[in-house]
Amino acid sequence: MTFDRSLKGQTLNLKAASDARVAERVAQHLQRRIKEDDWRPYKSKEEALRAWSRLGGIRLQVMQALGLLNDANAGSTGER
Repeated sequence: MTFDRSLKGQTLNLKAASDARVAERVAQHLQRRIKEDDWRPYKSKEEALRAWSRLGGIRLQVMQALGLLNDANAGSTGER
């Protein structure tokens, strides 16, 4: 069974109901980093996004929904 959740008009495909809360926390975390321009421990936003994209899963879907990635940077769709 999958669960769908909308974020900024984009549908997130989640594997469990509890993943909705995880997606919400990830979105809040990324929005704070955007607002504060804080990408530590990475040297730049691009480096952080590249590293986080490799993790895939919910984080990748949230980054795509927030418009942080373009199609060329989408990278892995792996699950975590």
